[in-house]
Parts: sequence; structure tokens; C-alpha cells
Amino acid sequence: MDNTLRAADAFAVEGTSFAIATVVSTFASAPRLPGSSMLVTPGGRVVGSVSGGCVDGAVLTACQDAMDTGSASMETFGVDDETAFSIGLSCGGSIDVFVEPPSADLSEVMVSLAEQVERKTPVVLATVIDVEKGRYTGLHGLFGLDKAIRPSGIPQLDEMVSSHVSKTLREAEAVVRTYEITDTDGDRQSIQVLLSPYVGPPRLLLFGSNDFSAALTRVGKHLGYHITLVDARPAFTTPERYPDADEVVVQWPHRYLEEQLEQNLIDERSMLCVFTHDMKFDIPLLSIALRNPRIGYIGAMGSRSTHQRRTEMLQAVGVSGEELARLHSPIGLDLGGRTPEQASISIAAEMIAHFNGGAYGPLRDTDKPIHRPHD
Repeated sequence: MDNTLRAADAFAVEGTSFAIATVVSTFASAPRLPGSSMLVTPGGRVVGSVSGGCVDGAVLTACQDAMDTGSASMETFGVDDETAFSIGLSCGGSIDVFVEPPSADLSEVMVSLAEQVERKTPVVLATVIDVEKGRYTGLHGLFGLDKAIRPSGIPQLDEMVSSHVSKTLREAEAVVRTYEITDTDGDRQSIQVLLSPYVGPPRLLLFGSNDFSAALTRVGKHLGYHITLVDARPAFTTPERYPDADEVVVQWPHRYLEEQLEQNLIDERSMLCVFTHDMKFDIPLLSIALRNPRIGYIGAMGSRSTHQRRTEMLQAVGVSGEELARLHSPIGLDLGGRTPEQASISIAAEMIAHFNGGAYGPLRDTDKPIHRPHD
């Protein structure tokens, strides 16, 4: 659960009102993705951010105005010569931010959302953001895969949003959709709705108990991953050795992976790192992993000679060249590090670059935007 949602839940339970500002769309080099949010209380407490800091002050003012007037607004921030370092995005992009005033509906849906996230239930929060349709602006609904957990109050809207829940959860990105509804007067009108998915953190599965996997659990926890450490050797696989891991499992690696795949507990955001460099573990594990497109990143530690031997053995059991091309081995970026802690940074950096289309080189050597558009 992120800090903004945790704070919203706590404030709602204790009866403290709050306004929320949420990024609904970005263009070019915007620092935060759609769905990023900032919470403000009447007492001036701020939790979260909608930018790298360059427009958060202006958004704070917009939230305070919303608390004073009780009205929602859509704020647009971009860069120009006069406002780049005052209320504009000095990075050169632009963002649209929806600002919601305090309301009982907002507090109640945040509590419901926090409950579902705590239960690890994938849900989509739907928020009407069309400020021109004041009749519906700020209306919320909360949707699971098979039902409306907290209906919006407009059955036809709930039905249309429900049809997009599966796709929104699968893509794991906030998106604005336009829906056509018929109001109580029989008039047809379109309204814009922000669909924000809450799918839980991506999984980081580490196979092999040693100092390198232990270091990566610490880095992975900082990055917000749900971490599972798996090893077949009980003496080396204890919670005490891996206090930052969410799960420590004593089991043969390939059997654990088979079970997780059968239970659909692995998706395209999942990362698998192999630290065993022992062929009796590596070959059965990697032969399963490399054949399964659901696993987003697969890396294996070892020297170049180990990598060559491992590749030959995987080919011998029928792993194709196309499947082998998915393997990041030797694992990590060439940062020149030697310690387990330094190696964990190079591995985490490679995973981040892999999922975000990074160029794997110094920013000073590229002319691409620092904040890439999120396709």
C-alpha cells in the first residue's frame, strides 16, 4: 500500500478530511505517471507528490482552494519561458491534475480501497473527472474482476466500467476513458472517468541462498517489490537470513516455479533471478522459466564460462534460441562492482531498464527524454 493511500485511510478512519490531487494524463518529459497522487489536509499536511517537486506547490494551493470552495478542478501544468521555474514543469513536459475536495464519498471509497489492497485483491478505482459535468464530478466506484465492490450509483456506468476492469488490471496503468450515459432526463452525455488499477507490487523471485540474493532482497524491498527467496537447502534458507523477504521457501526451485505458474501467481511484471549456479538446480528451473512468456524478466548469475556451459545444457534439453535470448546472463549491468551490494544495484538497474525501455547507458550520452512516455 503506497503512502498516500495509507494516509487517506488513516485520516478517513479518524475523521480528518482531505483533498486529493491525481495525475490523469502526461505529455513528453513528465516526472510522474498517471495515477500518482498527493493528499492535503485542512491543517496543511501534505502526503505524496504529483511531480518531481516543480508544481507541487501550485497543486497544494489548488487543493486548499478546493477545500475552501468545495469544488473540483482540472489543473494543467506545462513549461514556458515565464513559468518554467515557478509553477511550470521545468523538465519540459506537461501534466493534467484532477483536484478533488473533501467529501464523505471520497473518504469512504479510500477506506474501501485500502481494505481491498490490504487483502491483496486486484481492484480498479473509477473516478469521474469531467469537471464540466458537475453533476457527476468526483463520483467514485470500486471494481473487482467479478463484481462492483462499491458501485458508483449509476448502474449503466458501473456496467461499462466493469467491462474494462480486466484489461486495466492486466496493463497495470491508469487510463482515462470516455463513457456515454443517459441521465435521468433522458439526455445522452459523455463523461470522462479515470480508471486507476491497484494490482499489488510486482514479484521478485530469487532462487539460491547466498550473500548476493540477500543483498538483492534489501534493494528489492526499497524498490517496492514483493520478494520470495527459494532454496532447497534448509540450513541456508531461513527467515533470519532474509529479514527483508516477504516469503522464504524451502523447496526445489523448479517445483516451486511450476506451482506458482499453475496457480496463475506470476504475471508479465514478475522477475526471476537465479543465484544457484548449480546445474542440477539451474537447468530444470530455467528450462521452465524460459518457455513461459508470462515471466517478464529472467536473469542468472555466473561467470562467462558458467553461462556458456549452462546455455549448452539448456539447448540439449530443447530450449530454443529464441527462448534463450530472453535470458539475462551474466546477470546485471556492467557497473564494475564487486561486492554483493554493488552487484545487487547492477541487477536492479538492469531490471528497471528492461521494463522501462532504458538505453542501459549514461544519460549524458543520450538525447532521449529522461522521463520516457509510458506506452
